[in-house]
Amino acid sequence: MTDDGRLSVALAQIDPALGDRGRNLERHREWVKQAAEAGAQLLVFPELSLTGYFLKDLVPDSAIQLDSPQMRELAGLSTELDVVLGAVIESPDHRYFNASLYFSRGELQHVHRKVYLPTYGMFDEQRYFAPGDRFRSFATPFGRAGILVCEDIWHLSSAYILSLEGVDMIICPSSSPGRGITTDERLGTAESYALVCRTYAQFLTTFFLYCNRVGFEDGANFWGGSMVIGPNGDIIAQQQDADEALVLAHIDLADVRRERLANPLLRDERIELTINELRRVWHERTRKPF
Repeated sequence: MTDDGRLSVALAQIDPALGDRGRNLERHREWVKQAAEAGAQLLVFPELSLTGYFLKDLVPDSAIQLDSPQMRELAGLSTELDVVLGAVIESPDHRYFNASLYFSRGELQHVHRKVYLPTYGMFDEQRYFAPGDRFRSFATPFGRAGILVCEDIWHLSSAYILSLEGVDMIICPSSSPGRGITTDERLGTAESYALVCRTYAQFLTTFFLYCNRVGFEDGANFWGGSMVIGPNGDIIAQQQDADEALVLAHIDLADVRRERLANPLLRDERIELTINELRRVWHERTRKPF
């Protein structure tokens, strides 16, 4: 990042090989090299980029622990630029998490364990993964950030919580298969994701980095559509085709300040009122009848 707050970001819209962590790691190295040569300072990979998505019974064999030699190998990807990648993380008590990891300067800086695990339609994540239990922002060399993984963004409270911590950017790695066609013959999933991501960016006045994978897996077609969105809701860069691509964008973090001055939604947010109303709703929903 330059002294004036300008930052070059990249999204690696890739097609991971299912269950082949070694091959995927080599491809990560290739994309990191390509992004660094393009001048990127932050590179985001999709959800479960190291393993592929429909792992099912391959989850235990694909997992790594945070204190393992493999983790040090992954940290080595971030010596020239910051890297966000997706992996299966095994806890000391042998639970498995769909996680996204943020590396900077050769060190692991943050782990987000996917909180909302879909179990509808073609999805059955809760059968194989344990859910995360928190949303946390964290400091980066470029400002404050938060990570949400795919299904997390379909729950309004997740991005809202991060916004209350003043994030400059929300990073969303995704493995979203294409589903449905709109009346104008556009992919329904693409339309829905564009709408929700742009809405978060504008109403929370934050940059939104959405990185989706491509390719076919277990009969599903992943549609790509990775995009960088400004804090006013405008799409700055996007790869609309379902091809592997490096999506590059130059952003100015000072835009966050400008948007929050023009639209002081976060300043005017009444957090105490929200907490009180949530307590009331929770009490009413959990109160046992006489």
